[in-house]
Amino acid sequence: MNIKKILLVEDDTIIASGLVYALEQEGYAVTHCKNICETKTVASKTFFDLAILDMQLPDGTGFEIREIIKNSGTAVIFLTVVDDEGNIVRAFECGADDYITKPFRLRELLARVKRTLNSHSGENPSSALTLGGVTIDTTAGKAYIRDECANNSTQTELPSENKLLDLTALEFRLLLTFASNKGQILTRSQILESIWDSAGNFVEDNTLTVYIKRLREKLGDAANIETVRGLGYRVD
Repeated sequence: MNIKKILLVEDDTIIASGLVYALEQEGYAVTHCKNICETKTVASKTFFDLAILDMQLPDGTGFEIREIIKNSGTAVIFLTVVDDEGNIVRAFECGADDYITKPFRLRELLARVKRTLNSHSGENPSSALTLGGVTIDTTAGKAYIRDECANNSTQTELPSENKLLDLTALEFRLLLTFASNKGQILTRSQILESIWDSAGNFVEDNTLTVYIKRLREKLGDAANIETVRGLGYRVD
């Protein structure tokens, strides 16, 4: 059995102890750090499937930890009292998979943790989809962009005619939703339901705008996400 490893960086010992207990009850292996200094030491020795990061720490911010682990393949959830739009947008722009504000509901947090881990595990239908100049390998949980489309997008170099798109788990699920519904107008509620497999209960509606903005930038000219005023979005 592959036990998922979670890094929890939280300086509030009461919150941390409750989260460690709850996460371990769900079967996760949890390592708790109270600051950036401790995190650097731990992260240099251990791979984590998911990091839950407090935004405000005694010796810095969660953004600094995100920079430390950004090339490790670790999923990131920010857990913080900071709920202003600027910080939320910045968190998603730096590659966060989710952003949860305190106080939070424990069952909701556990659901988000499970969803994020499942998404990073590539648990998607076994097939390939195309969308414009993008090919989506749903089995591997990866998306590739045609070389001629790549100049105006964000991607990782590959020694082939296609480039691997650097997508977070939720960006990938958003792309998969559009590819599975080509030519159809999708409302914001339908998109949120597809991302979270619920009626949008685990993500605020305004974060969808951030995801779509980031996905548009990464796709460049490969696929056009059209805003249909008053209705939603469509990709042909």
